[in-house]
Amino acid sequence: MRGRPRRTPVGSRWAPYVLVAPFFLFFGAFGAFPLLATAWTSLHRVELTAPAEAEWVGLHNYARLLDDAFFWNALVNTVVIGVLSTVPQLLLALGVAHLLDVRLRGRGVFRVVALAPYATSVAAATLVFALFYGRDHGMANWALGAAGLPPVDWQNGPWASKLAVSSIVVWRWTGYNALIYLAAMQTVPRELYEAAALDGASRWRQFLHVTLPGLRPALLFTALVSTIGATQLFGEPLLFGSGAGASGGADHQFQTLGLYLYEQGWVNLHLGRAAAIAWAMLLVLVALFGAVRLLRGGLGRRRGRVS
Repeated sequence: MRGRPRRTPVGSRWAPYVLVAPFFLFFGAFGAFPLLATAWTSLHRVELTAPAEAEWVGLHNYARLLDDAFFWNALVNTVVIGVLSTVPQLLLALGVAHLLDVRLRGRGVFRVVALAPYATSVAAATLVFALFYGRDHGMANWALGAAGLPPVDWQNGPWASKLAVSSIVVWRWTGYNALIYLAAMQTVPRELYEAAALDGASRWRQFLHVTLPGLRPALLFTALVSTIGATQLFGEPLLFGSGAGASGGADHQFQTLGLYLYEQGWVNLHLGRAAAIAWAMLLVLVALFGAVRLLRGGLGRRRGRVS
């Protein structure tokens, strides 16, 4: 005799929703609500001294950004510093991970050393680099002088300051990305390397045709996170310009979008403009990732037609 179907208790039916509810509550409180509040603020003229007195201006704050030379300067600086820091950072991380993947003595020590810059606070690392790039007594100019080269004004030079800020980012995040690549490398089956070696592939060809395809998800993840971090760059340029504050140097030569947002909202007290800059940063990221996705889709369709 076939038994009756077992009924699911009411408590167990709602248990999954109860378990995931804290995530959605925290996301709503600290993610969705601030995002929507920032969007609402960007459509108003709001001053930090009187946040309750908001005047509706529509898209006026966004329209002002189109004619704002300081905004475009900050956008260009953000792109340049982002490229100068992201590309070398990921390439160095890939090389460090490849070296750590080799069977060396004391690999654990080297991994800890690689992660040490990431564990260092932004303030401590930036202040040390500010001393390193000092114009009169910095070690960088001392090394240039020893090599017979003239000193460089690292904080006031238009390109030198960008290179200096980028080097701080490279130093802090190379080890972190290297450990991500190392973890991904260790998931690649060793049989693939053995088969490639039997086919006569050199170490370099094994790296190109075995390691890199296995690292594709990790490469995409680190490129995505590094791009978002470069767009939001704030602490390094703020602390590097000693006394410059949020202006990013005397001529705004390394003022990023994050610094410009802070300057508008908490120095000039214009919360509405700061909120518009925040949403402009989000729209820039969305447009960039959308363009990359369309480019990848177009290349994939072209390869399909060729094959």
